[in-house]
Amino acid sequence: MQFNLDVLKINCAEETKRVTQFVTEQVAKGYRRKGVVVGLSGGIDSAVMCALAVEAVGKDKVVGLILPERESNPVSSQYAVSHAKELGIEFREIDITPTVDSVASYSQRDEFIRKLIPGYTPGCKYNITLPTDLLDRASFNFYVLQVKLPDGTLEKKRLNLEEFRTITSFANIKIRSRMIHLYAEAERRNLIVAGTTNRTEFILGDFCKYGDGGTDIEALAHLYKNQIYQLADHLAVVSEIIDRAPSPDTFSLPVNDQEFFFRIPFDKLDFLLYAWEHQVPVEQTSKVLDISDEAVKRAFKDFASKNHATAHLRVPAYSLDGDVS
Repeated sequence: MQFNLDVLKINCAEETKRVTQFVTEQVAKGYRRKGVVVGLSGGIDSAVMCALAVEAVGKDKVVGLILPERESNPVSSQYAVSHAKELGIEFREIDITPTVDSVASYSQRDEFIRKLIPGYTPGCKYNITLPTDLLDRASFNFYVLQVKLPDGTLEKKRLNLEEFRTITSFANIKIRSRMIHLYAEAERRNLIVAGTTNRTEFILGDFCKYGDGGTDIEALAHLYKNQIYQLADHLAVVSEIIDRAPSPDTFSLPVNDQEFFFRIPFDKLDFLLYAWEHQVPVEQTSKVLDISDEAVKRAFKDFASKNHATAHLRVPAYSLDGDVS
């Protein structure tokens, strides 16, 4: 097949029309609701989804919810407010800290981290990272907990699988708490909840089941992240959001999506993922992207592993007869 650096280019006007028609149909016929609610994170995906919703049903039928908790990056709310004002939609900011704390307390999380890094105290910032140089060298997918101690030093500890799952389970409570608030708003006002997961995240499993993956529609799940940025330019999303590095914003110490999950620079990621999905030969992929055959093989292997490990995220619950329910 033909594979080149134009393979991800889209006609933004046509794609906008296609997506907005889908949103309009789902609001009016699929769900028979009055409009759309979008969780505005201050990131590119939610900004584009909200702008498309306005194009689809009009600004008076779109509501934005900004849902920070006490460890969120303050700029996330600032950018979300700026975008909502630019669109002219109704929006509200709700601090979800009490919701998160009622499920699994921050103090419980702090106690667990302190067992791993004794110098950790409440208020210390932390995150989890992966090696980000997958294209440069072979390395294992081992996660590292990083804690910024009171004296400013950064202490690190490699996590085993149980430790990683425990810490991310706390982070996922934040994501699922946001969805609780979005559905409370949607049900009260007869709206649908619009998801913000793009194809890159969907295929590789970078979303939370029944969190950001639990929505009424996923109007962006066919678009790679690269294409989301193309639409953002077309829809005149505020520049601060376009220029911001994508981030999960679930840890108190900032970390971007490459550091936490993808391990590959964003300027190569979607081209490699497209090549893997469409079975483009390794040699052709490496030539177009100007990287080694071994780098492509490592990327393809990582994609296959992530896609397989997260297959359960992309289906509803399994039923007794073996089919999805």
